[in-house]
Amino acid sequence: MSNNIGTGSGGGSPYDDNDNSSSNTPIPDFNASNIQLSTVAPAFGISSSSLPATSAAAQPDYLDYDQKGRGIVSTMFTNSGVSYMLGVTLGGLYGLKEGLAKTPSSRWKVKLNSVLNHCGRHGSGLGNMMGATAILYSLYEGLADTMELDQYTGPIQPPAPLFAGVMTGATYYMRAGPRVASLAGAIGMGAVGGTYAMYSVLGIPYGSKGWLCF
Repeated sequence: MSNNIGTGSGGGSPYDDNDNSSSNTPIPDFNASNIQLSTVAPAFGISSSSLPATSAAAQPDYLDYDQKGRGIVSTMFTNSGVSYMLGVTLGGLYGLKEGLAKTPSSRWKVKLNSVLNHCGRHGSGLGNMMGATAILYSLYEGLADTMELDQYTGPIQPPAPLFAGVMTGATYYMRAGPRVASLAGAIGMGAVGGTYAMYSVLGIPYGSKGWLCF
């Protein structure tokens, strides 16, 4: 019979803390830096192609810069549509005032005809003018962005709205002569600069409205 019975030293477990051999067991290494995600991803139902590239030859992806998030054509349609509707509304209100003030008779039918005539004339005229101006502005602003004028203007940022304002005014009144065209270009640049200054004072991000220089 063994002498270890009742002494607590016999029948020891291999995991006993008193076993001197356990002190030589190495601690497991839980470093997962060498694990390839593309290898274990299928086990979790993840496609390996959807994982980011980790090789040294992987190149970063670049996105095309677009200030308003739209292309030139989309921006042109948006600006011209909003401008035309705004012009028709303002012109129609002015036509309503003029029609009521200049009606030749107080009879209902005559007054209504006068109001409709004045609303149609002033509304369509102002709407067409603002719509055409918005188309020119959008095209010139897109041209400035394509040419990357901000690389040559230094502290004057962003230059595209200023360039579009000058060229829009000058182009719209080009047939009236160089003097009138220059004056119109200066007015366009002043309108854009005034809008930028007002937004800066109010703390509103410039171009946040997504319409022309607003």
